[in-house]
Order: sequence, then C-alpha cells, then structure tokens
Amino acid sequence: HNTEFSSIMMQGFDFAIDRGGTFTDIYCTLPNKEPIVRKLLSVDPRNYKDAPREGIRRILCEYAAHFFPEDAELYSKLTSDPGDTPVPTKHIQSITMGTTVATNALLERQGARCALLISKGFRNLLEINNQSRANIFDLEIARLKSIYEEVIEIDERVILGKYVKDDSVYKACPEAAETTTNERFLVIKSIDADVVKAELLRLKERGITSIAVTCMHSYSFNDHELEIGKLAEEVGGFEEVSLSHTVSPMTKIVPRGHTALASAYLTPIIQTYITSFLSGFTKFEETTRLSFMKSDGGLASVGSFGGHQAILSGPAGGVVGYGKTAYNGREPVIGFDMGGTSTDVSRYDGSLELLYNSVIADTYIQAPQLDISTVAAGGGSRLFLSNGLFIVGPESASSDPGPVSYRKNGYLTVTDANLVLGRIVPQYFPHIFGPNENEGLDHDGAYKKFEELRDSTPETKNLSVADLAQGFVRVANEAMCRPIRNLTTMKGYDLSRHTLAVFGGAGPQHACAIALNLGMKKVLVHKYGGILSAYGLSMADAVAEEQEAAAGVYATYNASTDAFMLNEEMSSNHEDKFAQLEGRSKDSLVGQGYNKEDVVAEQFVNLRFAGTDTQMMTAYSQDAIQQFLANYKREFGFLLKRDILVDDYRVRGVVPGNEADIDKEDATETKDVDYVDATAECTHKLYISSRGEYDDVPVYKLDNLTHENQIQGPAIIIQNISTILVEEGCVANITKRGNIVMKVVSSNNAVAIKDEEVGTQKCDPIKLSIFAHRFMGIAECMGRALARASISVNIKERLDFSCAIFDANGGLVANAPHIPVHLGAMQSAVEFQLHYWYSEGNGGINEGEVLVSNHPQLAGGSHLPDITVITPVFLDGKVIFYIASRGHHADIGGIAPGSMPPHSTKLEQEGAAIVAFKLVENGEFQEEGITEILNSPGKIPGSAPCRNLPDVLSDLKAQVAANQSGIRNLLGLIEECGLQEVSAYMGFIQDNAELCVRSTLKAFAKAHASSTLSAVEGMDDGSILKLTISVDVNTGDATFDFSGTSEQVLMNHNAPPAVTYSATIYSLRCLMDHLPEGSDIGRAVIPCLNQGCLAPITFVLPKGSLLNPSPEAAVCGGNVLTSQRVVDLIFKAFQVCAASNGCMNNFTFGDETFGYYETIGGGAGAGPTWKGQSGVHTHCTNTRITDPEILERRYPVILREFSLRQGSGGAGKHKGGEGIIRTIEPLRPLTMSLLTERRVLRPYGMAGGGDAKCGKNLVYTDDRWINIGGRCSTELKAGDLLKIETPGGGGYGCAGSSDNEGAPVNESSSSNPFVGYVKGGSLAQYEGNQGSA
Repeated sequence: HNTEFSSIMMQGFDFAIDRGGTFTDIYCTLPNKEPIVRKLLSVDPRNYKDAPREGIRRILCEYAAHFFPEDAELYSKLTSDPGDTPVPTKHIQSITMGTTVATNALLERQGARCALLISKGFRNLLEINNQSRANIFDLEIARLKSIYEEVIEIDERVILGKYVKDDSVYKACPEAAETTTNERFLVIKSIDADVVKAELLRLKERGITSIAVTCMHSYSFNDHELEIGKLAEEVGGFEEVSLSHTVSPMTKIVPRGHTALASAYLTPIIQTYITSFLSGFTKFEETTRLSFMKSDGGLASVGSFGGHQAILSGPAGGVVGYGKTAYNGREPVIGFDMGGTSTDVSRYDGSLELLYNSVIADTYIQAPQLDISTVAAGGGSRLFLSNGLFIVGPESASSDPGPVSYRKNGYLTVTDANLVLGRIVPQYFPHIFGPNENEGLDHDGAYKKFEELRDSTPETKNLSVADLAQGFVRVANEAMCRPIRNLTTMKGYDLSRHTLAVFGGAGPQHACAIALNLGMKKVLVHKYGGILSAYGLSMADAVAEEQEAAAGVYATYNASTDAFMLNEEMSSNHEDKFAQLEGRSKDSLVGQGYNKEDVVAEQFVNLRFAGTDTQMMTAYSQDAIQQFLANYKREFGFLLKRDILVDDYRVRGVVPGNEADIDKEDATETKDVDYVDATAECTHKLYISSRGEYDDVPVYKLDNLTHENQIQGPAIIIQNISTILVEEGCVANITKRGNIVMKVVSSNNAVAIKDEEVGTQKCDPIKLSIFAHRFMGIAECMGRALARASISVNIKERLDFSCAIFDANGGLVANAPHIPVHLGAMQSAVEFQLHYWYSEGNGGINEGEVLVSNHPQLAGGSHLPDITVITPVFLDGKVIFYIASRGHHADIGGIAPGSMPPHSTKLEQEGAAIVAFKLVENGEFQEEGITEILNSPGKIPGSAPCRNLPDVLSDLKAQVAANQSGIRNLLGLIEECGLQEVSAYMGFIQDNAELCVRSTLKAFAKAHASSTLSAVEGMDDGSILKLTISVDVNTGDATFDFSGTSEQVLMNHNAPPAVTYSATIYSLRCLMDHLPEGSDIGRAVIPCLNQGCLAPITFVLPKGSLLNPSPEAAVCGGNVLTSQRVVDLIFKAFQVCAASNGCMNNFTFGDETFGYYETIGGGAGAGPTWKGQSGVHTHCTNTRITDPEILERRYPVILREFSLRQGSGGAGKHKGGEGIIRTIEPLRPLTMSLLTERRVLRPYGMAGGGDAKCGKNLVYTDDRWINIGGRCSTELKAGDLLKIETPGGGGYGCAGSSDNEGAPVNESSSSNPFVGYVKGGSLAQYEGNQGSA
C-alpha cells in the first residue's frame, strides 16, 4: 500500500485513534470541522477484526454520504456488507494512531524471532546488563526471558588510541579513517566477512527473521556494523536488520545494544499490524496521511515508525492532550491519568519533558521518550488486609475477572470501594456485565465482599463497610500522591504552583482528594478527559529526530574569573554538526509528505560537568551555557567549578500540529459571573466521611451544564465516559468550552488526617497504612534532596546513601530501602550518640546542633567511608524526633585511595574515625574541626589525609541539608496531624513490623517442626561463622546466638555488630516474601523497615569475635565480604534457598594519577520454586557496573571479556545461577587489587542440590596463567591479563527431576505496596539507580 502522499490537502475526515488494552477511543474531525467522539472495545472478534478500522467504518457509514452525496452508493455498500467491503480512503484526510501493540509484544515476549550479533567477549553482556537486581528483597530475582534466541560473537575490535603508548603492541594497528566523535580509534581486529556471512546463512536457515548488530564503540566508529549490515543484505531474508549506531547513536553499549534489539524484535510486529490494518482499506490515496505516535510525543509515518519508538505510543497522546489543553503559559501542570491497572504521572511546563534512557520490561531503551512515571495503583488494584494494614495493589484484577462488581467472581478493588461509597452511579455506568453482558454494576455483591473482608480480621471488625471502603480509597490516594511529590521534589519544583490535569476513566473520582493531599489548589477535567489520548493525537506534532555522539569540551571553567567560557575551537564543529543533522531531519519529514518550509528545527547539546555522568539535554543557543548552569542549579542546588563537556548533538525537526480548540485562559480560569442554579438529574447516596454517614447529593450531567453554573461539593458530575466527584468543600466551575475547573479548598474534616481523640492512643488501621506511606515518603524525599545537593559521584550518581526517621528514643521508624547493608544499621549510631551526648559532662544535644560519626565498633557504624549525620528535631525546645542520613564518601584518608585497602590490619589504616562530633553548633558548620578530623590519618606513618577534602565537606553539608528537608516535611506532617498522633503512629508502625517478624519466625519454626535452627559456614581463611536460632513458637521471640564464631582476624574482614544487624534485618525482610509452603499467616507486609523488625530478636555476639571485634580491628572487608556470608548463614539455618556467590568481588586498579573501584556480581542461589539468576549482585550489595565503553573511554584498559561463567552454578532440580568472567588488559603498567571470598569454599546447595563452583582470580603474564588467590595486590604491565571468575550460586533439589522453569510465583512474593510503586519514567530511573547503589 502506498502511504506516501502529496502536500496538497483536500477537506475530509481526520481520525485520531488511541487503541488501548480495553477500549479504543476515536476523536474524529468531520469535513465541516465538527468533532465527534466514539469508543468501542479493542477486542470483539464476534463483531469485527480490527477496532480502529471498525471505528473508522462506522463513522464513514454515518456521515460520509451526507458530506459527499456523489458517493452515497459507495458508503451504502459499506454499511450493508461491512465484513467484506474494504473501507474507502477517498475522503479520509488523515489517520493518526497511538497503539499498545509494541508494548504488549515486549511485555508478553511475542516479538519477531531475533538474533544478536555482538563483539567477541560480550555474548552475555545484554543479559548481565549492569548486574543489578530490580527488587533487593526478591530472592528469585525474576527477569523476563531474553528477547533474542541466539547470540553470535563477531571477532572484531577497536580501541581508543589515546591510551596506546609508543611501545605498545597495538601501535602498528591501522587507525580508523573517520569517526563520528573525532576520537582516534585503532582497529586491532577486522571482520572476517566469510565467517560472518556463514553465520548469517545459518541464522536464516534456523528461521531467524530479524537481527540486531552491536559492536564496541560503534557510536563513533561504525564501519564494522555497516559491513555486517551489508552482508545481511546480501544474504537476504531478514525482515529487520537493526544496527545499534543508527537506532541509538549514543555512548554505552548496553543500552544501545538493547535499543537495537528492541527495534529488531518489535519493528516487524509493528509492520505486521500496520499491514493488517491497511488490508481492510482500499488503496490509500496520495492525499491520505497515516501517522503513528512515537514515545517522544511526536508523529511518524509508517516507514519511519520503529519498534523501539513505540513503547509509550499509547500514553504519549494523553501527555500531548493535557499539555495543549491545560497549560496556560504560567502554571505548570501535573498530568494524572488513572486507568484500570495503573496510573500515569507526568509534568508539562510549556514543553514535553523527555528521557533518553529507561528500562521497560527488562529492556533498556536509549531513545527519546516522554517522562511518564507509572504507579501500580488504579481502579482495578486489588485490596487486602494484612496484620492490621490496609494494602492497595500492586496486584490488579485486570478486566477478567475484574472487580467483584463486574459479576465475574472477581476480586475486591478500588472500583468496588468507589461503588460502595456512592462515588459511582450505576445507572450511568455501561450495562455490560453479567453472563449476558447486559447488567449493571453489582453494588450488593461488592458490599457483601467488604463485609466478609471486614469480619476477617480483629482490627477491622468494629468498622462499618463504608469506613472500610473509605480507608482503602484514602490509602490508594496516598499511594498515588507519593510519586507526584517525588516527581516534583526530585527536580526542585514547587508542587503547590501546579495545576492537576486529570483524565482517564477513574481519575476524576479521586482528583479533589489527591489535590488536597498534595496542597494543590486547582484541578482541571477536560471535556474530552475520558479520551484525552485520542484528542492529543489529533494535535500532535510530526517529529523527526537526528542525533550523533560527540566528545569534547564545550566550555572551560576559568578559576581566576569564576566564569565559564565557550570553547571557540569547537564552535565551527557545532555548526557543521547541526547543519548535517538538521538537513537529515528535514529530509525525513519532507519524505513523509510535509513541506520543508513548515519544518522547525530545534537544536540541542547534551552537556555535563567533567568527572560526572549527569547529562542535561540543553537547547543550543548563545545562552546554552547559562541555561545548562541554571537548570543544573535548580535541580541540584549548586554548581561545579569544572569544564563542561558535550556528549551528543541532537536536532528535533518539528512540523507543529493543531492547537487545541480552546481559549488557553479559559482552560484553567473562570471569570466572575452571576451564577445560576443548575438542575440536577437526580440525587444519589454518597458517603460523607466527615460525618460518617451517607447523604443524598445532586447528580448533574456535564452536557446540561453551562459556564453560568457553579457546582458546590459534595456533588457528582457525569461525563459521557467518566464520573467526576466534587468533594465536600470544593467548587466546580464549567468553562465556556465545557471543561471543568475545580477549586480545591482545604477542609478540617474532609480528607486530611486530623487528631480526633487525643490521648486514646488506639491504632486505626486506616491511619496506620496512610502514615506508613507518609513516613516512607519523607525518607524518600530526603534521599532525593541528598542526591540533589551532593557533589561526589558516589553519592550524587551512584546514590550510595540511606536516609531514615527515628523516634525520640533513637528507635528507627522508617528507613527507605536504599542500601541493603545500611538497613537498620543507623539505629545503633543514633542510640550511641544519644547515650554519649547525654552522659555526664558532654553537654547534651541542643537546638541548632547536628551530630556526625562513623566509628564501626564504638559508634554503630558499618565501615569508615560510611559517615552518618544526625539532626535532632526540636519542637517547643524539646527533642521530639531524629533525622539521619548515611553516605559512602569516596575517600577519608588511610593507606589506600578510596579508604578500602585490601591488606589493612588496623582500623587506623582505613581512614579517619569519628566517634562523636558536633558537625553543626549554634547553626554554624564546624568546618575547621571536621577538617582536622578528616586530615588526621596523615599523622600515621604510611597513611594519607583525606584525598578529596572539598568533595567530602560538600557532601557532609549536603547530608545536613537533606536532614533539614526531612525535618521540614516531618514538621509539616505534625502541623497537619498533631504531634501526639504522629508520635503514636511511629510506635504503631514499629509494633506492626514486630508483629510481622514474630509471625514469620513462628511460621518457619512450625514448618521445620523445631524451635531451634542452626548453621555453620566457613570463610576462606579458615574462620568459622556459627549461628543457633532459638524461636519461642508461642510468642515469636528469637535468639540469634553467634557463639562459636571464630576470633577476630589480623585482616580486614572483621564485621562490626551493625553489619550483622543489617544482614539480619535484610534476611528477615526476605523471609516474609518467601514463607514456607503451607504457611497459614497470609501475606506479611512491613510498610517501612524499622526497629520493630529487630524487637523480637536477642543477639549474642561474642566480644572479640569476627562479628564483634575490638575497636582497633580493621573492618573494611567486613562490610563487603562478611556481610554476604552472614546472610548465607541465616538462610542456611532457615533452609530458605541455596547459597549465592557470597562475595561482592571487590576490584580496584590504578596508578599515581587515578583510581577505579568496582564490585562484580555472580550467581544467585536457587530455591524451592526458582532457578538461581545468573550474573547478578545478591543480598547486601546491588551496585551497577560501569558500561564497557565508558570504562575504556575513561581508563587505560581493554575489557576483553564480560560474560557468564558457564557451568559454575550448582546442579539440581533448580540450577544455581552462573558466575561472571571479567577479563581486563592494562594498556600501561597498573596496580590491580582484589578483595574477594569464596575462592576456597564452594557456595552450598540445598535440599539435595549441588554446590556451586568457587571463584578464581588469575593473571596471565609471561605466557602463563597464575592463580593469585582471593586477596591480592599486584603490578601488571601492558599486555598482561587479569581474569576474575566469580562464584556461581548453589542448586536446589535433587538433580534429575524437571527444572520446572515455569513454576508459579507465590502471591507472597509480590512487591511490597509501600515500596517500589514506580514502574516507569524518571522516578523509575532514580529508583533503579538508588536500588543498585
């Protein structure tokens, strides 16, 4: 079919169609410019094959003969014989579509048969990814299966020439003739065309229909990819050949390779769908334009629409829709699209906010896409009660069976709660339910199920059904508020200045409450709110993006003038690049039928400060430097005094779309008018929570309201496709265009939580759940504030920190799940400071003071680089709470850079130790005093003072600022709810966590038919870890007795008590998601990690042992090695799963000019229902590893191999995960050091499963391999090799039975609804970075 067309347009029908998972929405502009709207089921095989085409057919049948009477016979036939008659395109001017086809194919793994061709040594690179795991408490570490069937390693290689010395063996290698970034590359291995062609022929014979090609450094040197592409073309038969440098011309091979794979995997599916769609039409006229929405909010023609661009095709239309209808040029807008299974949250402030890296369905996408964060809470989110907590989601009832009220034996959901509360009026809801699909919603069935749920737990038996349902709605609202707060806080925006634009079927029922909770004053519901994605499609711009990687200094920093100066040497290069990219983008749009003069070219440079990874896409202009600096300061609160680098050039060619048929001022404001009373259609029983009773409220139809009407809440307004609830105290105005603007007024008795019965101190399960969200939200916002204000790579970019709230006694209330080895450990630090400063003669803790410590043995620390900053919260002159943050600082002195020496034997060799110091006194930062402490290691022979004092001081100030942000939010909560209630619920949340742990311990004791569990594990040096767990089966109390553990060692893998506490709290949290089979305690959920988790535990840690060493003992290895083995020990005692690789595999290299540190993953242990995951970090660590291209660009090394270590996982019914092989070649003499475990003793299997292979560290020098042991620091010369083979994970169950790969996941392993809601967008990107710090 010919989908190209001339630029001469005739008047006809314009269709904008959003094909969603349940409904297909159509917004059509008739030839007379009148708009009409239609909605039909996306899948209805009894009535039609394709919903978008059917919608077009129905509209043409209804209207076409009227406008074009000369063709009445043509449309009469289409009406009488719809099945076989092609839909005529003669009078169709345009069809614009958004589709979920690509998204569904990626989620369901239903793409094309695909193979990956990648540089030799990296066959498993895209499987390993960055080696982190998505959920730190998920022992299964579930991942979707790979989207490629086979990998072919291509024996080719290029390296950067800047690190090659004159005496190098690579000096004679040919230099690449031309590179995109103008960097010098040497070709050390060319492609053997015959070998590659033979492999391509084999793939073709296997039935592979699509290939992705990814070569190292192809962002700049792309000759090898082009050569492979040409060979694939010669072989023929491949539907799609995706070359990574054309799909994603950016640095980093992992996301670029994934993006090429997504294109190869999904593009054929998209094209198949398009072909099927077009097959039902007559030949497309030259005057008919067919366009598809891309993830970046722009339209593309059929030939320009790649699979990797289609992931967010569906929700992108909604963002364009509210951006063009709700933004008035002054107030930024938060988009709130609440659907059945999830809610999409985004922001608009005059331009579309884009991301360039994200992870969707375990696939990295490195391409422009709208910043849409998805929250796992929607109308179909299921409702649970667990240990007195109200739980909403993340499980969804979906559309089948759906909510209880759908009459399909479904589950209780938010929709059912709204129905029972009277927020949905059944008579205005489609009658499509029941066995014959002709009944309305089942109110009585939903009410009965709520009664059953209420009576199932003692905590809720005294609640009315309405209060129970209202509680779930309030918890759902708070769950949806958290990501909105984070979305704005993370980027430095004031949320109260925003308008809330609500769309989607369920959103308007929650809009007022959401706005009130967030402190927003205005809500907009557009008249097309139920089909806003389709409406947005009708106004979208046509877009063609072109981009190229760069490498250079954009602006230099002049210290003498404290100013940034444009690098004039690169200016001509900028102009040349933009001219090329602009020409390509305009040619692309002209090829799609647009006029060249209509194209607006937007130019951007991707800038970052030298030494950081924080890139900012910045509009290119004379003011680009100032714009970058302003954006950086707004988001991060400060500026760096470093050169500014450019990483990419980008041009966005745009043909502007239609503007909304709306007065922008009218969209969000109403003028003073003499309002007249509106006539209600009827009244309806609505539950008024402030009065605790149902009341009759008026119900209005929007179609019958005018701008002269004003609706006072409580009231209900019925749209064609949604129900709008005007809450008590709120006012709804109707604009002249038929939109609804609601003014949100705070009410003392509406939605906000208030003290009701001060002094009663009874735990309300609804408030318990809401406070859990609020406390966690405060801890999360502290983390975002710390990331914004910090300066070092460790804290700002690796996000290696944790933030927490403590009660007046130092008890942990909420610790956001940031770093596993920090979990619960800060409580010891806070309690020590209280004890120390309130001891006689130490002066106490006063207002305006901030405390700091890091000593592992004496002050509750983990290791010296982890510095804890503690701020008391005062109210009326009294300490009421404490706020604390712990950050890993890159260097605090000692005998080795990074303060993690592999051979330290004393604590003093590892850096500055702080027992107790007031970092701030009388509101003044004590820079002189803390500087003296940080430089004190320099007084010790062989040690150095803090090597980067300015960064450490800046990061400590950032921790102080982050704590202050937590105090502001906590005091705001107190102002809202009252001190007594906040204090009470801090205690109740700790009680709830304690209850969950007790229930879990009793369940395991019952499953093992024993109150005593024990385990013994050995360390590679011969030390023993021993644990005996005694559980009181009646109370759930337990003693964790580590008696029998070996003495402390004259090495550095001694572990201070805080490490054991962290390992224990992590293990207990994991146990809750992996309860023993047949357990009757149901779903155990801890809303936020707190001291209650350890309340049932009594620890016995013998003094002077490996787990409770003397104050002088070296401990840096305890945090990164022994912590992993303590977790292995606990899981062995509980018989939960086989051992994981048991090590963080610490690796450093460098010389006198630089240092580099990384930790390497391994195999995960298998369990009763799962295989061990391969090539991943486990338990107490989750660090991301540097992308291979970034590693080689920044350091004088070649990464020769990064792959899975086949055969290293233990055998069994469920096989253990494979370890990793990582081989490094230095290009000049370097010192390389290793601090590793499990090089002697193998990770154990369980329940008959085999042990995994232990790790191995090898050096290749002088033509032979040498085993250098688990701990070594050695000098390597250029051309030597260091090979690190990490351990695998143990197997589970006897080998011989089926591996049961498809074993179902227990419901108890579902995500904690209080943590990790965010599934997409910049919030997911942040959560992923934080979770993998």
